[in-house]
Amino acid sequence: MDLIGGGVVGVAFSDLEKAFIKVIKTIARFKSTFKRLKATMDAIDLIFKDTRKLEQILERPQTELDFFAEELRRGTDLILLCWKIKSWNLYKKYVYSKKLQSFDQELTRFFQINVQAHQVRSIRQVSKGVSDVSVKLDVVKGEILHDVLEKIDSMSVTCSSSCSSRKYLGSAYVGEIPDLVLGLDLPLEELKVMLLKDNSVLPTVVVLSAPPGCGKTTLANMVCADSTIKKKFKNIFFVTISKAVNIQIAVKTIFKQKGCLDELLEFRSDEDAINQLGQFLKQIGGEPDKDPILLVLDDVWSPGLEAFVQKFRFKEIPEYKILVTSRFASKLHLEYKLKLLNDKDAKELFCHSVFPSGSEHLKISDKTVNEVVKACNGFPLALNVVGLSLRGKPEETWKTTLNKWSKGRSSIFDSNSILLNNLKTSLDALDEEKGMETVKEGFLDLGAFPEDQRISSTILLDMWVESYDLDEQGMETYTNLIELSTRNLLNVVPTRKDDPSDLDGRYCNGHFVTQHDMLRELAIHQSSQEAIELRNRLITEIIGKGQPKDWVGMLKQPLTARLVSISTDDTFTSIWPDIKLPEAEVLILNFRSKNYALPQFMEHMNQLKVLIVTNYGFSPANLKDFPVVGHLSNLRRIRLEHVSISSTLSCSFGFQLINLEKLSLTMCEIGNALDNCANMFPHLRDIEMEYCRDLVELPVGICDIVHLEKISITRCNKLFGLPEEIEKLINLQSLRLNSCTELEKLPETIGCLQELSLLDISDCLSLSEMPIQIGDLKGLRILHMRGCSGMDELPDSFEELEDVTVFCDKETAKLWEDYTNVEIILVKEDINLDWLH
Repeated sequence: MDLIGGGVVGVAFSDLEKAFIKVIKTIARFKSTFKRLKATMDAIDLIFKDTRKLEQILERPQTELDFFAEELRRGTDLILLCWKIKSWNLYKKYVYSKKLQSFDQELTRFFQINVQAHQVRSIRQVSKGVSDVSVKLDVVKGEILHDVLEKIDSMSVTCSSSCSSRKYLGSAYVGEIPDLVLGLDLPLEELKVMLLKDNSVLPTVVVLSAPPGCGKTTLANMVCADSTIKKKFKNIFFVTISKAVNIQIAVKTIFKQKGCLDELLEFRSDEDAINQLGQFLKQIGGEPDKDPILLVLDDVWSPGLEAFVQKFRFKEIPEYKILVTSRFASKLHLEYKLKLLNDKDAKELFCHSVFPSGSEHLKISDKTVNEVVKACNGFPLALNVVGLSLRGKPEETWKTTLNKWSKGRSSIFDSNSILLNNLKTSLDALDEEKGMETVKEGFLDLGAFPEDQRISSTILLDMWVESYDLDEQGMETYTNLIELSTRNLLNVVPTRKDDPSDLDGRYCNGHFVTQHDMLRELAIHQSSQEAIELRNRLITEIIGKGQPKDWVGMLKQPLTARLVSISTDDTFTSIWPDIKLPEAEVLILNFRSKNYALPQFMEHMNQLKVLIVTNYGFSPANLKDFPVVGHLSNLRRIRLEHVSISSTLSCSFGFQLINLEKLSLTMCEIGNALDNCANMFPHLRDIEMEYCRDLVELPVGICDIVHLEKISITRCNKLFGLPEEIEKLINLQSLRLNSCTELEKLPETIGCLQELSLLDISDCLSLSEMPIQIGDLKGLRILHMRGCSGMDELPDSFEELEDVTVFCDKETAKLWEDYTNVEIILVKEDINLDWLH
């Protein structure tokens, strides 16, 4: 070969090819990898020859590309090492196959960027020329220039194909679609419907979102390869954005895919690049008779997704659609959330990964296979990676792995670094963004709750307010929750769309949060990297009558954990060890037993601010040893769920929680526990009661807590009235009585609540009238009363109110037709029953 006159690079490349020929003739264990590498080397050969012609014309030194010789020599050594690998050594074959792929990608990148730049520079120098080389210039233009430009473009196709199996579809380089694709047929059809509709019907941008490793890019490739899409969109551009967002490179990629190398100029700025892109797209699709355009922006990492995509929108182009794949959800654009695989598809994908020939499946019991598939929770990446890690292993290894996962001795991520690194990128991105510290910490906190359980959004907000010194009345805590949802790190499931003017700070009141088990496992894994005595979060589980092995380490010295979560099953005996948690601020106790005693070590948790006790059993549990909380002088928030507090909260205990500000009771049996609670909670500001079935009237004792600012009683279906003593709550600002279907009336003394600014009586179906003194509520600004179908008329005293906004449905709005002093906002009924699960 005549590669740059036989220079250093030419010699190195020649040695590489000789080694390649020697090895490829003798072994077949890297067949597919060598095939891709051969395609790359063939393309390099052509480019080298054209480069040599240019060098001769310019009489340039032959050493300008010699810096690449060392990389070629490394490749030679790598190929010769592959020759020595035995056919039975699967591990080394896997490792060296990855190294060969990496080398192939480095070759491709070098010749796509460095050599192309070198050639373009040479071509420009030839083009400028001087008069005494005009003959040579004619030769170059007529004979070489066209060939070089054409081969540079074809080289990009060939080399790209060799390293990532991408194929050319008219104007887009679309990745290869796997032989086995599961669970994407329906999403493909639904995405096609979104993209094929007129722009006047749907927005021009569709965002395909899901956590990493769920198949977003594969689905985008399927869209581009679909015959209906190709028939509609004659111009399809596929640009991978990834983490390092570079607008100028993205624009150049689009130009290149259309073959417009003359347009590959150095842009003055991002704005200049976008302007030139707009002009270019308008030329090819700006008129009704022009070909429609589909632009795919794959793997958009930017948290400012809307702002980034907005740069690529050009409203003057009528037939122009943008499909975005991102791990971020979209707030402004039409969104399609890709779901995980169902059980059937998950098992098929896993078996395809772990049993490529199918025959080995007979060696592993179906029960064991199902258990591993279940542990992967329908996550495509996990199914593939775990399947590869277990391929060829005996069933004993499978069972040992499952046993470690189930008992918490190891994580699915411990043996699968590929899976860990892929999912962890979403957390790494938070580290690199300013102001995202508390968002990441909030994600890690989610590992403290049991898998497959819904989490009340108010629990998270309470935790974050106290843990990260956030403003409860502001939007910061809520914004963190939405940020995690936007990044697909959790799902916010509303029971009802909230009204936009819900000004008392509970923007997600009644909503709950769910999280995929794989993401929960990631949170726990990331929280468990340090020694147990140094961890910021202590998350542990007790199954049966024994104690976790890591508790041995807990007993030796005080622990520094800020958040402590202990989950127990229905066989737990409530015998707690004496562990020391002097710095803990949040304690979460999850259990399933009928009787549950609070741990005695709580007495010494002097910094504890938040206590969350949740029973996940079928019936309310008896909560014992509650007086232990009397030692916690810094305790500010208590949440009890699905427990009986009839005897738990008794003033006979004789202690005060002087700093307690909020008490939340969900699905609790209350009895008479709150009749005389003013002494126990002298500074309580907020009380919530939800789904408390035995609550028939607001306990009179609550009316003696004069510092109360908020009362929320929702979905307590047996509540029929409020006491006249409610007039004592002169500091009350918010009163919610949402979905109390048996509530018959409000007391006239409600008119004494001069600080009350929000009243919510939505879905109080039995409420037939409003008290006459309602007109005395001079501070009332917001009134929710949708679903009040039992009310026939309103008192005239409503005319005395000013600056009141009423949220109601169409039927209730008729009651307000004669009132001109209020603003009526119609609320569309949108009930979500997902909370029933």
